[in-house]
Amino acid sequence: MRRNGSAATGVTRPYPPLSTIPRPPASAGHPPPGPKRITVIGAGIAGLIAAHELERLGHRVQVLEAGLAPGGRVRTHGFSGRAHGPLVELGAMRIPASHHLTMQWIDRLRLSDRVRQFRTLFSDDASYLATPAGHVRVRDASPVLVEEFRRSLPPGPDHRPETLLCAAWLAASVHAVAPGTFGRGLHTDLPVELLGLLAGIDVRPYLVGGAATRIDLNRFFAHHQGFAAHGRFRYFFDDVVTETSSALFRLDGGMDQIPRRLVAQLRGPVRWGRRVVGLHARPDGVTVDTRHGLSTERFDCPYVLCTLPFSVLRRMPLTGVGDDKTAVVNDMQYWPATKIALHCREAFWENDGISGGGSFTGGLTRQTYYPPVESDPRLGAALLASYTIGPDAEALSEVPKDKRVATVLGELKPMHPELASPGMVLDARSQVWGEDPLSMGAASVRWSKDPDTAEEERRLAAAPQGALFFAGEHCSSTPAWIEGAIESGLTAARAIHGHVPLDRGVTAPGHRVGAGGAR
Repeated sequence: MRRNGSAATGVTRPYPPLSTIPRPPASAGHPPPGPKRITVIGAGIAGLIAAHELERLGHRVQVLEAGLAPGGRVRTHGFSGRAHGPLVELGAMRIPASHHLTMQWIDRLRLSDRVRQFRTLFSDDASYLATPAGHVRVRDASPVLVEEFRRSLPPGPDHRPETLLCAAWLAASVHAVAPGTFGRGLHTDLPVELLGLLAGIDVRPYLVGGAATRIDLNRFFAHHQGFAAHGRFRYFFDDVVTETSSALFRLDGGMDQIPRRLVAQLRGPVRWGRRVVGLHARPDGVTVDTRHGLSTERFDCPYVLCTLPFSVLRRMPLTGVGDDKTAVVNDMQYWPATKIALHCREAFWENDGISGGGSFTGGLTRQTYYPPVESDPRLGAALLASYTIGPDAEALSEVPKDKRVATVLGELKPMHPELASPGMVLDARSQVWGEDPLSMGAASVRWSKDPDTAEEERRLAAAPQGALFFAGEHCSSTPAWIEGAIESGLTAARAIHGHVPLDRGVTAPGHRVGAGGAR
């Protein structure tokens, strides 16, 4: 098939049309009225996509954003200046090839020529893997992993060597992706369950390496897409497969190019520094309380699309909504995430034979990634020294702020002694999403939920309350990914487009109807 964009991407076209996103019909006998005035809360991906789509459908939109830059949890940091120095992603950093909506919008925003492969954990044979025997190179890890896996099995029948090898690498992937405490909770049953899932599967076609000492997990999963589909770890394994896949992509020049280009294409205003501190659904609209600097303002809107994470929304007054909505806002689980990036004098890991990808470092550091050097090498290189999520991020956050970087460096130096060289580390930058007041977490999580429960949570999260609509990755079928934010933004925009308002001749006393709508 013909490929558009960078020859390095391997992304195929065409993508599914936007018509695959549901288009809720207008109420029977009532065609959609003329242009609506809509206030979108949040200039993250969901809010900006929705604003873009609403304007395309002929509506008037304003966006309120508490921060001073777009993107939400898409955040690219530039050392030595955003324009010239090395870049590192402090938020979303990868796009699975299967996320067709995301790739389609990258096309629309004319960013296809900047799509590059994202190299992930285990993708470089020279990277490292934490084991009970210490850090070993990925290319040398199989004997250690198989022996560790064998020791974890209860007494029972022997298994074929290639089956043990495949199960051992699957277990290593689980432990590298899962937060430590979550992974330890899996550890007791995981070996037996993995062998059960592999029963009847011939894994010999997926052996690779000079002595057939590795398993090509990417090909294995491609040929066995239903693997673990009915197990209790269904959603978790989906993420393991995705995060260790070779079909992951990034944007040369930073992921924040997506929200920046979306903002540039909007006709309506984006009002920066406007923090929403209260929402009140009414029969004829929505009252919004905002804070800008030291001043506060209350105004009424015909329509509001709220894309705030529920971890933020539940910390403010929210009235006029049903009990089911209140419950899902209060109960939705969010996991924190922390990234610690280093500005290094040079890409020292290249001298160690590592050309990219990531290491499973273990400890409090967990994962370490080696971004490519795409800026002037005289300005140094960025190292994503630590990436933690969930309980691991909480554990790292318990380390005093002024000691976190030193703690991570202490864990990395045995693996990368070059970090101890004077002048090697020029700067450091941390992003603690669980402590960020505008996010209070990195993403919603449904790993522990069965499919029916997960879908019911999504439905309740996305359900509108009169003229108050909701979007965000937490309202989607693909939580924690840009894809989910786009999906929910488009769905909400089309629901607003098809919504028939109540008779606006009936107005509650004391309300300035429409005063806060887009102008």
